[in-house]
Amino acid sequence: MQNFTYYNPTKLIFGKGQLDQLVEEVPKYGNKVLMVYGGGSIKRNGLYDDVQSILKKIGAEVFELGGVEPNPRVTTARKGIDICKTEGIEFILAVGGGSTIDCTKAIAAGAKSEHDIWDIVTKKASAEDALPFGTVLTLAATGSEMNPGSVITNWETNEKHGWGSPHTYPRFSILDPVNTFTVPRDQTVYGIVDMMSHAFEHYFHHETNTLLQDRMVEAILRTVIETAPKLLENLDSYDHRATILYNGTMALNGMVSMGYHGDWATHNLEHAVSAVHDIPHGGGLAIIFPHWMEYSIDENVNRFKQLAVRVFDVNPEGKSDREVGLEGIKKLREFWNSIGAPSRLADYHIDETTVDLMAEKTVVANPSFGNFKKLEKEDAAAIFKASL
Repeated sequence: MQNFTYYNPTKLIFGKGQLDQLVEEVPKYGNKVLMVYGGGSIKRNGLYDDVQSILKKIGAEVFELGGVEPNPRVTTARKGIDICKTEGIEFILAVGGGSTIDCTKAIAAGAKSEHDIWDIVTKKASAEDALPFGTVLTLAATGSEMNPGSVITNWETNEKHGWGSPHTYPRFSILDPVNTFTVPRDQTVYGIVDMMSHAFEHYFHHETNTLLQDRMVEAILRTVIETAPKLLENLDSYDHRATILYNGTMALNGMVSMGYHGDWATHNLEHAVSAVHDIPHGGGLAIIFPHWMEYSIDENVNRFKQLAVRVFDVNPEGKSDREVGLEGIKKLREFWNSIGAPSRLADYHIDETTVDLMAEKTVVANPSFGNFKKLEKEDAAAIFKASL
């Protein structure tokens, strides 16, 4: 285990009826509020009106930026930045899922910078400050509600990059499982895949003496595997929604990855696919992750064996370590298939014609990527071809 310092300043407000906490939280940061949201689902389910009513109650002057895309665009973030600078916004409230929150982080950083936000995303410049912002979460998936990370897409250049800053932690996040009841089945599945993928990214590393961290990641995976089928049978179950929501947050708030760095190559691979084809992030991860595992298993067979035995209950008797690891990967694919996740890029009408382009996009920032197994453009192309 490496030396580490853990810091997470986000106040997590979890449970039924917690939206009223906006009355106490928002006035701490200012009166001029920019409300950021996505495609309009919060208007259909009534959450928009509930939030607006509370903001009116506290006398906030509210500006709006709707229409944040599932893969949030830098152009949308720039619109929000312009509003913040023109109107003197003091606080931003993101109401939605991870995409809305990721866009809000870009707006918050860009509003306090003279640099274009894409330069910050691509690390040509640094975020030196950010407007304070909070979140009202409506989707269990990314964990963006309790971390400083963000993923932004530049559709003009077909690039999608993750970035983050110590200044882009939410000040608070309100997580009421009821607000996830109207998330449709397919989006619920994508969220489940996404949070499991975060756990897998943590799990594959070469650090030693991470006994507790391993068990925490395994606990998240086992809990999601146990709960997901029950939730998909009853999408209105408060308890199952709450369990999945909490696991999504814990999978990417830094708690389980103290003292080591995970791999993150698969996210880089998926970002390249989405940058070219604009597919759902969770769908892309469901397709690519098992193929990355098969491609990388010989980097540390024991790691894959441990995952197979502890998480997927593979019986190791009479089998080689590699056979056990491969059986675990097979069981992961079977589980994701069982809940309706896609398994081939062809499911999104993606064929070999864009493999080279997608592979090129994986190395825009660096010629190699991944911490567990170093990959280059040729490796990315091989994994994409296996995923077709």
